[in-house]
Amino acid sequence: MPTGAPDGAPIADADDLAQADGTGGVIHDVVAVGNALVDVLARSDDEALERLGLAKGTMALVDAGRSQVIFEQMGPTIEASGGSAANTAAGIAALGGRAAFLGRVADDALGRTFTHDIRAVGVTFDPVPAALDGEDTVTGHCLVLVTSDAERTMATHLGVASDFDSVDVHDGHIASARVLYLEGYLWERESAKTAMRRAIDAAHAADASVALSLSDPSCVERHRREFLALIEDDVDLLFANEDEVRLLFGGGTSFDAAVSNIEETGILAALTRGAQGALVVTPTGPLEVPAAPVAEVVDTTGAGDLFAAGFLAGITHGHAPADAARLGALCAAEVISHVGARPQADLAALAAEKGLGID
Repeated sequence: MPTGAPDGAPIADADDLAQADGTGGVIHDVVAVGNALVDVLARSDDEALERLGLAKGTMALVDAGRSQVIFEQMGPTIEASGGSAANTAAGIAALGGRAAFLGRVADDALGRTFTHDIRAVGVTFDPVPAALDGEDTVTGHCLVLVTSDAERTMATHLGVASDFDSVDVHDGHIASARVLYLEGYLWERESAKTAMRRAIDAAHAADASVALSLSDPSCVERHRREFLALIEDDVDLLFANEDEVRLLFGGGTSFDAAVSNIEETGILAALTRGAQGALVVTPTGPLEVPAAPVAEVVDTTGAGDLFAAGFLAGITHGHAPADAARLGALCAAEVISHVGARPQADLAALAAEKGLGID
């Protein structure tokens, strides 16, 4: 293995955003909570995916032994710090926003790599590393197999990431944030659920908004009722792709019907549709936003994460929802133009060129 607001009000209003100088106590625009993972990427093909028993375009959770088997059958690999919510936090920082990340790593080489990488891009990360104790006490890692059509298929061994619990929740970070952003992937273990609910309570107590990413169709299938309850009671902003939002309201639900169901909740939702762009559902109606042009789609890993980064950075800096979605589309276009789930170009400069920069 590798060694290395509930009432439907807008989340951001330009008139009430607190500044970094402490006028309103805000230190972070967004605090993101999720699995701390190191991605291990390799080129692959449909035949290899079938041979490995992996469903193309999805994420499968695997144990240490299965992860080892898949890794041994992968071609040359590239290691890069990842994790969905962590990628979003990195994207916000790249745009010039203020982000913190909450997640668990082990006291191992991958954990130290992850910690270094996320701090190096300007994200606040203050973990309590888990002491090494057995084969499962490892920093989580995601084996990403990228096919020629740029689709990514993931096999994830969560390691200690899934042991995220209340000790990993920094109430002070959340109390100083505008938005708490939750990764649906983390909703797999009871200890993590308890910790995320504590984070939600801390956000509500601080009048911060709560955003949820559905993360993957498999997550929705496993936790549909709980996600619906969160949306009804706790979530102000929802991120999902077309398949995820349809599954949320039942497998036979059309996209249009799912949008109508979202409208009934009164929350803000950013629904991505690949090359078709995104649909932003607002309390005053849906808004269509086209995808940003890209010369070549190389790897779709991180597209949704970076869309969320742009949207959150925009909405917390006074952008209207449509402009926030345009910024999200710009960030997604950058990340799918190369291998890896974090930006390589100067996102702040790209946003400024399009008149979508944040102050």
